[in-house]
Amino acid sequence: MEPQPNRLLFAGFVASAAALLLFAWLANEVLQGATLRFDNTVRDAVHSWASPPLTAAMRAITQFGSPEFLILVSVVLVWRLARTRRKRAVIVLAVGAIGAELLNLLLKELFHRQRPEAFFGDIEPLSYSFPSGHSISSCCFYGLAAAIVTARMQSPARKALVWAGAALVVGLIGFSRIYLGVHYPSDVIAGYAAAIVWVAALRAGYGAWLRRRQLS
Repeated sequence: MEPQPNRLLFAGFVASAAALLLFAWLANEVLQGATLRFDNTVRDAVHSWASPPLTAAMRAITQFGSPEFLILVSVVLVWRLARTRRKRAVIVLAVGAIGAELLNLLLKELFHRQRPEAFFGDIEPLSYSFPSGHSISSCCFYGLAAAIVTARMQSPARKALVWAGAALVVGLIGFSRIYLGVHYPSDVIAGYAAAIVWVAALRAGYGAWLRRRQLS
């Protein structure tokens, strides 16, 4: 990850501040039970599109945000980065992934929101519902992976393609959690917001560390 121009840093600050406000608002609404009407309306609308082929596709897509898959891909990516001597990228990826998981566990224990009834007879996860762990983990991992992969790319078109692909995967994972009925929509949105805040904090910390190294 390379230092970004001030304009991009400012945009990142605005995005992270907006994400923090969104998460805080959602958390308050969830605690008051004020999101249930919205959540159930969206759940019912998404469930009305259900079909066997789409269900099979969603069950496959949701695995791209599972801990097992992300750990496997992380190992491969770390191996590739180590071979190209990108030690800083390895550290950023590791800290980002571990921090995202810890944040997910902390927030779930803090809010204790019970999961909705899963669709299609699927087994409900044992953890709490708010926020969506798949959303936090996938947003952090694919976002950081895209930043690392595009850091040395010269082509704006290729960079845009990588970022668009990462955003599409993250969006589909979140949608799959709603479609399968294992999360409320507000869980997924809050997961994305929490991930943005964590990645922004990580990026700010990394930037401060770089500046200290340059001054020393």
